[in-house]
Amino acid sequence: MEYKNIKFETKEGIGTVTVNRPEALNALNLDVINELIDVFTAIGANEAVNIVILTGEGRAFVAGADIGWLKSLGPVDGRALAMRAQYLMELIETTEKPVIAAVNGFALGGGCELAMACDIRFASDKAKFGQPEVNLGIIPCFGGTQRLPRLVGKGMAKYLIFSAEMIDAQEALRIGLADRVVPADELISAVETFAKTIMSKGPIAVKMAKASINNGVNLDLKSATAYEAEAYVSTLCTEDRIEGMSAFLEKRSAQFKNK
Repeated sequence: MEYKNIKFETKEGIGTVTVNRPEALNALNLDVINELIDVFTAIGANEAVNIVILTGEGRAFVAGADIGWLKSLGPVDGRALAMRAQYLMELIETTEKPVIAAVNGFALGGGCELAMACDIRFASDKAKFGQPEVNLGIIPCFGGTQRLPRLVGKGMAKYLIFSAEMIDAQEALRIGLADRVVPADELISAVETFAKTIMSKGPIAVKMAKASINNGVNLDLKSATAYEAEAYVSTLCTEDRIEGMSAFLEKRSAQFKNK
């Protein structure tokens, strides 16, 4: 598929997806959502990609959805949009490969929801986060009312959604919406360095850790720890486990093959 609204490139096992509508602050519309679905589906089957960076072109990560387009939607079209966008968020969240958001600027509305679907969020010190939908007489519908309280707590999520307040990167870091803040001109290099750190670890172990966290977080503790135990056992059956433990005992760097 030829992309008109996003860019995709691979380098040394890192796949970088860039939303590329800088003239519209990378606002989401159905075309962008469909292109993101296509690229993340392809990434899942691409053995050359071990980890993904998601970012935006210009001064925005994604500054929400295209409001002119949203205004034209009725209940039927609106429901279809919500379901399509939620499918995208779930696709990003559940892909076996780690996905890191490099939040370079505005991450508002659908952009904040997109960042929350990623595993880890690095933010530029110029980044801004928010869920401003109530200003428009609507609510977040790409998963924001569900992922935000899971990240920052129910009370803080209500505060941000009810007030539509936009917060800076340091406040996002304080409340747990961002995981690290770096200077704007160091954002991509910092994310790439972190991506390479993850890629140096046991790839099957990283995959199973992600699955255990994602699937266990909404279970009761007994069920979640049982899931964790089975995920752990599955790693014991891999060459990665032999290599990792041997490397530790031999005081050398592990050379994992299953990448």
